[in-house]
Order: sequence, then structure tokens, then C-alpha cells
Amino acid sequence: MSRSRRILVIALAAVAFLLVSAGLARVLSANGAERAAIRDLLDAQARGDAAALVAGIDGCDARPGCRATAERNAEQLRSEGEVEVVRLDLSSGFSLGGTTGTARVVWKTPSRLTVVQCARVRRGGDVVSGLDVRVLSLSRPIDRQSSCP
Repeated sequence: MSRSRRILVIALAAVAFLLVSAGLARVLSANGAERAAIRDLLDAQARGDAAALVAGIDGCDARPGCRATAERNAEQLRSEGEVEVVRLDLSSGFSLGGTTGTARVVWKTPSRLTVVQCARVRRGGDVVSGLDVRVLSLSRPIDRQSSCP
């Protein structure tokens, strides 16, 4: 193989590596965005801020059942102290495109024992145009040993 051909192959391999790395970085940032979105809802809930809870759930304001659940959660789960996420099972593992799934989150505060809830999450977009994360619902507390549907 000629020297110029070798240089071309190395350059193409480097470009391919950079493209794959950028794609993986976008997918992994979606995981971080999902964690942050769920954490924001838990913080609002622990403050007893039903309005922030409704605003943080995509389309919740237009769904009476969602609003009622958010208001009930904010009232019943109001807690003193900082929210600590004990465990978060994300809605999807690895996806290059959009998916909808359910995350299971276990959290507590210094004044409350662990609470387990399910968050329905939609990841939209793709690696090229960008991924976005929307929380579609946050359940009432479920039994500590239960799985999310």
C-alpha cells in the first residue's frame, strides 16, 4: 500500500472514531438529562410545590388525572431536607433514537424513609439532530419491593 493511501486510511479511521465518539457522548448525555429531569421533579415534590411538579411533567396541565396525582404527591410527600436519590433505574439502557420507557426511582430525605416511584419518560430525537428527554408522568408511591409497570 502506498504512503498516501495509508495516510488516507488513517485519516478516515480517525474521522470515523470521532463521529462514533460524538454519537456516544450524545446518548450518554441523554442519561444525564433523564436523571436531572427526574431529580428536579423529586425536589419540587419534596418542597410541596405542586405547580412546579405539574410544569415539569410534559402535558400534565392538560390532563386532570396527572394534575390530581401531582397535587396529591406534593401534599403527601412534602419533606424537610435535601432529596437523596438512593437508586435510579433509567427508562432505557442504550438507544440511538427515541424511546419511551419507565424509570424506577428510590429516594429519601433526612425526615422521610425511602419512597419508590415510577417515572414514564420519553426520549426523542436521534444522535445526529440531538436527543431530548421529557417526563410524561410521575406515579404515586409504590411498595418498596415493587417493580414499575
